[in-house]
Order: sequence, then C-alpha cells, then structure tokens
Amino acid sequence: MSLIKPFRALRPAPGRAAEVLAPPYDVLSSAEARKRAAGKPWSFLHVSKAEIDLDADVDPYDPAVYAKAAENLRGMIQARVLVRDDKPAYYVYRLTWRGHTQTGLAAVASTAAYAANRIRRHEYTTPAKEDDRVRQIEAVDAQTGPAMFAYPTTPAIDDILMSAAAGEPAVDVTADDGVRHQLWIVDEDRTIAALTAAVEALPALYIADGHHRSAAALRIAQMRGGEGMYNYFLAVLFPQNEMTILDYNRILRDLNGRSPERVLTEIGARYAIEPSDRPVRPTGAAELGMFLAGRWYRLRPTPGTLAQVGHDPVGRLPVTLLHRNIIEPIFGVTDPRRDKRIDFVGGGRGLGELERLVAAGDAAVAFALHPTEMHDLMAVADAGAVMPPKSTWFEPKLADGMVSHMLS
Repeated sequence: MSLIKPFRALRPAPGRAAEVLAPPYDVLSSAEARKRAAGKPWSFLHVSKAEIDLDADVDPYDPAVYAKAAENLRGMIQARVLVRDDKPAYYVYRLTWRGHTQTGLAAVASTAAYAANRIRRHEYTTPAKEDDRVRQIEAVDAQTGPAMFAYPTTPAIDDILMSAAAGEPAVDVTADDGVRHQLWIVDEDRTIAALTAAVEALPALYIADGHHRSAAALRIAQMRGGEGMYNYFLAVLFPQNEMTILDYNRILRDLNGRSPERVLTEIGARYAIEPSDRPVRPTGAAELGMFLAGRWYRLRPTPGTLAQVGHDPVGRLPVTLLHRNIIEPIFGVTDPRRDKRIDFVGGGRGLGELERLVAAGDAAVAFALHPTEMHDLMAVADAGAVMPPKSTWFEPKLADGMVSHMLS
C-alpha cells in the first residue's frame, strides 16, 4: 500500500463552497455550532455537529445524532450542493491567515502506514472521542474531517504544489474568521505519480492535528477487513516550515490553599520573578508569563531548574517545564486530563483572555507559555513518546466540508 493515494473527493459544487465550509467539528461546542449554522441550511455543521438539528437536550453522542448526520449528508448530495469527482485526484489546499500562507496536499493516507508508525502520533486519544469518530464515520460512510499532517520540508513536493496552484482555484472562500481557503484539483496522471513517489520517499509523516480521526480510521479498516478505500483516511499534508503552532496556555481555578504571596515565594525557589506592567509573552521555551492577583510577571528559570531536562524531547517542552516545576508541586495537579481545577486556553484567544478569566473570578492564576516548536513535536513522535495534553494549537484550521472521503 502506498503512503498516500488520490481519491474521488466529495466537495462543494461550483459556487456553493461559501455556503458549505464550516469550522472543524471539535473547535465548537454544540451551542456555538447551533448559533453559527443558524440560517445556513447547507453549512457542513449539519453533518459534523448534527445535534444542532435535534432538541437541545439531546446528548451529542446519542445514536439519533449520527443518523441525522447521515440524513443531512444525503440531503446535500441529492440537492447537488455537494458533488463527487469522477476521477481520483489530489488537491492543493492553501490556507491564508493574518498574512501567513501555507500550501498543502489533500490526499488519503494509508491506515497500514499509521499502524506501522510511519504516520507518527504525539498524543494519546481518549476512548469516548475515538468511539464518537468511529460512529460518525460508520453512519455517513465517509470521513468528513481531514487530519492535518506535517512532512519534513521537501522542495520537490513544495515545487509541485506551487506549480499546481498557479492557475485559477476551484474554490476560493474567505470564512467569517478571516481565514482564506483555496483549493486546486490535481488530476493529471504524471503529476499524481510524481506526488505519490515524492511522498513515498519521505521517512515519515507526522500527525499535527486529528489524532482521534486517525485512530478511528484504523479501527474502521480493521472492522471491515479486506480491500477498499476504507483502508485510507482523509488528510492534508503541509510542509513543517509553513505550519504555525500557537501557545496553549493554562489557568488554575484555585491556589491550592495558598495566598498569592506564598505562591510567589514558592515559584521564586525555581524561577527569577520580574513584575511587568503589561502582558508577558514568553520569548523562549523555558520562560513563562503569569497573571496573579491583578498583575503580570515574567518567570525565568534558574540554571538548576533547567539542569534536570537533559535530552528528553518531552522534558524540554514548555508545557512539561510548567507542569513539573509549578503546577504539580505547588498546585497539586498531577493529572491534567481529569483534574477540574485546571483548564486550557488556546493562543488564538490572546493573552487578554487570561486576564479576563482571572479578573472575572473564573481562574485564580493564569500562565502564558511559549508555543511548542514543530521540530520538538517531530522529535517526540520520532521517539515514540507523547506530549502532555493540550500542548499544541494549530492555526489556521482546515475547514470541514472542503473535501470528504467517501468509503464506498
């Protein structure tokens, strides 16, 4: 099985993409999705978040939700809002956001390569979320949300994609969040063969976003057995040097029985503390910003604090340093996946959101982190290790509904 293959994408009919494209299913709550889809009958949220078309008290994991998703997808196909290409193709998918552009390849990737760790992961999945994706895929008989992959910077691939994107795009839509989504069809046999060979020559692909989608796809392939396009799953591959990871910050609901003064004293044993009259954005992986009792502080680790890191690719991550040196020993949070005293704030919301949460009493203290670097993500994956939860926040996000992979 080749690492990737072309596929017959289900995608918006000409002129319909603006009505269809929607944020990924996992970045909106049900309430937010209901609001975003109001008055938009062809929004892909009716497929990816189908609970919005049922009573508000229906559990998002209720079987009725998956049945509704299948019904809504069939309706979009029957109305020819979505159409399927006649010939397998690759697709160049370009995202432009805040002056930054990244150009990727939409394809289907081998579940066997994922199982063999040639498509590498850096996060654990949770059973409930994985089960949800399996039920969704089975219900609609399609993968409707692409995983986002990174590949080591490879000029041969980049040059082909740039050449393929030289003409008029099949889709060119700017979403209401300011992200421009463009799509070009690559259906010329020679170019398809060149891309397949160039990706096949890579040592590995890396899951950036979409661990649950990837794990669910493998389960589907194993459940169905035999040959079929269900042995491949939907992905968009971007060169690592074009991808943007934002900070993924932390808030604590309480101070674990400590006063602000005691917190500062205990942190001072590991970090040099510098008060700041403005929000603190860390300038390096080991540095932190902290908002406590109405004031910002810049925290710089002492040499002894960093001496314990060594060559551990997980140990040198910004989030690991924060948890080992502050959150676990001072605030007593040892299981950030389950402890309700900690929460996570994506960097897209800005440092002002950290201030707001503390000022509103929703948090007692907030920590701003330096973004994880792409080379660190790849090093963790290469080592067969996993990152702490909520270590990466990629922007911009791929749109649901741009391309879907029909399994039969």
